[in-house]
Amino acid sequence: MSMELKLDLHVHSGRSFDGVMELGEIAARAKGAGLDGVAVCDHGLELLEAPDIPDFLFIPGVELATRFGHLLGLFVTGRVGTGNLERAAETIHAQGGLTVLAHPFEHNRDAARLLPAVPYLDGIEVWNSRADRNIREANALAAAFAREHGLLPFGGSDAHVAPEIGNAVVTVRAAAPTLEGVKAALLAGDVSIEGRRGRARYAAQSQLTRRRKAGAGPLDYAQWAAFAAKCCAQDIFRRGDQTLCQCW
Repeated sequence: MSMELKLDLHVHSGRSFDGVMELGEIAARAKGAGLDGVAVCDHGLELLEAPDIPDFLFIPGVELATRFGHLLGLFVTGRVGTGNLERAAETIHAQGGLTVLAHPFEHNRDAARLLPAVPYLDGIEVWNSRADRNIREANALAAAFAREHGLLPFGGSDAHVAPEIGNAVVTVRAAAPTLEGVKAALLAGDVSIEGRRGRARYAAQSQLTRRRKAGAGPLDYAQWAAFAAKCCAQDIFRRGDQTLCQCW
């Protein structure tokens, strides 16, 4: 007998250079949003230890920058430690993990550039709540690419601050509320994905966090101010885009 679980498969903690949340805060916010678990995918840092919270799953993940864009490793059990997609995929798969290309059309509509990566991928992030700030159809392009190349669908809020958690909801039917149960359900591909567009001001907030952590100078903050103004304008003119919608 299977059970329905709701997940957000791309969340950042304060271990990321642009994140601020502690794991306990992530879990509390996620449970408040009706989620049963999240995948914590910090930039270049695998989640190898997580608190034991009743009725909640932390899926260990990592986000790596590669020449094809950002790669998520889900269900990792050790260090991946490379930005080479081919080698990273080999390491992730050797650990029993899954490889997912995140927000692949966030900055570029060219699908042909991704073709060499396809053999190394298990799936594509067909919904990312931050992906469409520059290209409105970024998520639609990702969904079309997944269907064309037989890749599994994944979805994540890409949350860096608490209000973003749950902007993507991946619903699976798992045999058990465990990591293995969830992984098997994702591999079966029988999922539904809902999402809402994140507010652009949260992207500006995480960029400010990044500068503060890096000890940025005045010029960097001036550039950030221009970016933040652009984000605020996007939120004003796209105010109706936060409605939850079915996207897979």
